[in-house]
Amino acid sequence: MLYFEVNEFQERLRKTKEKMSEAGIDVLLLTDPANINYLSGYDGWSFYVHQLLVVIIDEDQPFWIGRGQDGNGAKVTSWLDETHIISYTDDYVQSTVKHPMDFVSNILKEIGQGNRTVGVEMDTYYFTAKAFSSLQNGLPRASFKDATNLVNYVRIIKSDTEISYMRNAAKIVEKAMRKGIDSIQEGVRECDVVADIYHAQISGTEQFGGDYPSIVPLLPSGEKTSTPHLTWTDQPYKAGDPVILELAGCYRRYHSPLARTVFIGEPDPKIKFLSDVVVEGLNTTLDAIKPGVTCEEVESVWRKTIKKSGFVKDSRIGYSMGLNYPPDWGEHTASLRQGDKTILQPNMTFHLIPGIWLDRYGVEVSESFRVTENGCEVFANFPRQLFVKPELKIY
Repeated sequence: MLYFEVNEFQERLRKTKEKMSEAGIDVLLLTDPANINYLSGYDGWSFYVHQLLVVIIDEDQPFWIGRGQDGNGAKVTSWLDETHIISYTDDYVQSTVKHPMDFVSNILKEIGQGNRTVGVEMDTYYFTAKAFSSLQNGLPRASFKDATNLVNYVRIIKSDTEISYMRNAAKIVEKAMRKGIDSIQEGVRECDVVADIYHAQISGTEQFGGDYPSIVPLLPSGEKTSTPHLTWTDQPYKAGDPVILELAGCYRRYHSPLARTVFIGEPDPKIKFLSDVVVEGLNTTLDAIKPGVTCEEVESVWRKTIKKSGFVKDSRIGYSMGLNYPPDWGEHTASLRQGDKTILQPNMTFHLIPGIWLDRYGVEVSESFRVTENGCEVFANFPRQLFVKPELKIY
């Protein structure tokens, strides 16, 4: 059930160990499920309990450690042999008297790793203060280093297979976005539109099905379009409502996000003007992307373009993304914003989302892209425009 050749996992592991050596880390404890998947192939909805991948700098394979009932999942989905899959008993789960990291500490001591330099992902959604406290108590002779994003930066440049999965995800998001826009009508409930979107995301295409995206469909309407991260209600759409759709296709945990804006009825001139500004800025920014430019140089193109129309946006306009699990499809590495001097390289992949949110309304039009040898490849093929309902017109 592996989605990559074993030699690709081994190459990822080699690059990870290079980063560990540079950081002076002997043992790396990974709790981010995307990083666990990236190095082992493990794929399961088990990240709500403590699990981790242990990378030891002088071991050929990492160790997966997790809940007992998930051990067979590691055998089925990972490239690891059974000696590198270790399970803890269920009495560790949500216990008030012992912690899964107590079990991990005991394992590390048993295999002679209790006095080494241990890297932990201090700033992930899945590594708690209690987990770190347990490790410190259980490994008093170890020294700890913050290894947040160590593997994330290995992931930042994608392989050809990863790119092919993201292209598949783009085909799925094209279908889901089209379904969402087609479903939005005056009097239709927001939740019913989202149900249609979910069906399109999961059913995928005739050639391949979809996976669950790491973020739910974001569909603010009316005045709620003044902010980007609202979802949906059971209220019907009304004439005069703008609606923002931010979705992703997901294939084998690889994402391709896409955002578009709809207006129900005769378009408000202010929203039409803002849409024109956003689309112009998006197109101009995409034209500037190529290897060798920095993230902040990309953002400056956008900033100068919208300034001509009197707009200022102080938040980032994009971020590296690809493989991930809830609650986020971003990789937490490079951001398209002032001060980020990351140099773009071929097969880096980003979600470019230059939305503008004002006090009473907003517009989002976004694209996901990969950096190519001389420019960029936009993953999805979908019109960049303000969509108007009930009739679909180009403005």
